[in-house]
Amino acid sequence: MATSPIPDLDPTSRRQGAGWELWRGVRGRLARSLARLHQTWRRSLQVRVVTITLVTSSLLVGGFAYLIADKITSILLDNAKTDVQLRLLNGAEYAAKQFSLYSQPQEAQLQETIDGTVNYLAGGDPQQNSGVVVALTADNWPGVIEPRTSPSANVRPLISPELRAAVADGNVANQIRTGRLTGDAETKYLVYGSPVPTRFGQVELYYFVPLTLQDTTAAQARATVVATGVALVLLLGLLAALVTRLVVIPVRVAARTAQRLSAGLLDQRMAVNGEDDLALLAASFNQMATNLQRQILRLEEMSRLQRRFTSDVSHELRTPLTTVRMAADLIFAERDEFDPAVARSAELLQAELDRFEELLTDLLEISRFDAGFAVLDAEPTDLVPVVHRVADRLTGLAERVGVAIELDVPAAPVIAEIDPRRVERVLRNLVGNAVEHGEGRPVRITLGVDDTAVALTVRDHGVGLKPGEEKLVFNRFWRADPSRARQTGGTGLGLSISLEDARLHGGWLEAWGAPGQGAQFRLTLPARAGDRLTTARRWAREATVADRGPRWRPGAGRCRRLRNPGPQRGTDRAAWAGRGDELVAGPRHRTADAGGQR
Repeated sequence: MATSPIPDLDPTSRRQGAGWELWRGVRGRLARSLARLHQTWRRSLQVRVVTITLVTSSLLVGGFAYLIADKITSILLDNAKTDVQLRLLNGAEYAAKQFSLYSQPQEAQLQETIDGTVNYLAGGDPQQNSGVVVALTADNWPGVIEPRTSPSANVRPLISPELRAAVADGNVANQIRTGRLTGDAETKYLVYGSPVPTRFGQVELYYFVPLTLQDTTAAQARATVVATGVALVLLLGLLAALVTRLVVIPVRVAARTAQRLSAGLLDQRMAVNGEDDLALLAASFNQMATNLQRQILRLEEMSRLQRRFTSDVSHELRTPLTTVRMAADLIFAERDEFDPAVARSAELLQAELDRFEELLTDLLEISRFDAGFAVLDAEPTDLVPVVHRVADRLTGLAERVGVAIELDVPAAPVIAEIDPRRVERVLRNLVGNAVEHGEGRPVRITLGVDDTAVALTVRDHGVGLKPGEEKLVFNRFWRADPSRARQTGGTGLGLSISLEDARLHGGWLEAWGAPGQGAQFRLTLPARAGDRLTTARRWAREATVADRGPRWRPGAGRCRRLRNPGPQRGTDRAAWAGRGDELVAGPRHRTADAGGQR
């Protein structure tokens, strides 16, 4: 089958495409340059101060220079007007005397007298070559009296109708006009006109004075003022940069010192130079750092003693607890032979000893975390049996309180390198809390996985969490409602230990909820031991009516492993292990010092 060749684009289309690509490149470079400038503006106090100083001083100096230049120009023009007006009045008076001998414009010798008068007035200029032109016209006697100028020039284009009418009305008037009279270049002239009364009527006398000298002087004055203003602005900018540098450098040193202090280098101090305000700031900062160091060392010593005391007490209680446990087990085994009151006492003793032993075990575990001795025994583990095992163990408790445990786990195995004992303990604490606070409503356990992480969520529909309680729920021995009776006999350290177990795996444990809508806890762990999660994909639920069901929209974020710096995008199920009727997406990355029970 024959194929027809694809026609090439016409030259116009190619030019348009090239122009579009060029515009995109220019726009991209401009956007990057603006972004860098904006970043520099936000980060540098010195740049902001110098820029504001330059802009403000430029406006002030520019306005001042404009006023000075305008004032100089006005003074020069006023001086020129005063000089020309004086000469014009003297010239008009002299011409009136010369023409007073004639009563008719047709008289002989009048034209010669006009020529002689104009030449005399022009020659009376002490600077003959200064370019001043004198003209005498008789608009009332056209064709009878010929206009005369000295030097000879065509002055009619420079005499505007307005000026001619004003002089014809008997007024002394002036204008500034631009034109050519005695040279080839365009020249600005100050044109002054005055009526000259005679016996036969009125004639007009005009002076054309070039303003070249005044313009040159004004331009030089403006250039001088502008140069002085620019030098002053630059000097102010340099002065602002130096002064700002004197202030910014100690502040930067203080910021770096504070960063080192926050990193644990408690012996860092600022250098104190002089006795000014900056030296006082450095001295005060050093005193604050010394007090903080002393207080931190004191608190560390107290914390160490507290951990030591907790560990020692926990270990020392092991021996008497073992003896009491043996005696209690013997009494509990023979309780049927006792009267009912003694048998009930034996049962209570056995239950409290179980709780005391759990508390002692949790205290020992917490002391290991505090001392940094906790060890992760990671091995490839299928999490599906772990979830089923925890659900089976808590089924009896759930049935007693009327709570159904629902599982949402994949059919295929979910393999991850974890410590199965710690993960099972975390899940048991979460499910136990959900059952206890479930208010008789179902509790859902959801498991998800992707290439980089596994996630477990436990969702209840009970009392929920008030705003701010998601940060307190992991505190040791914390309870949302102290008046509530415990169903599981917990120690108050379960969520605290769970949080530490999650951190030991390189993952995190998060909680969020709403009053009356329940709460959700999510355990996110890396799929391979040694990895550490930094961010997680978020999914948020949009509220809809009940008969239409929930709708979902993806949020921002990715799951990343430190072993491989490249971002790894997780699947929907692993990134948000809870599906269905979950709460709105929880906090982005919660961290807490310790944890307790709700």
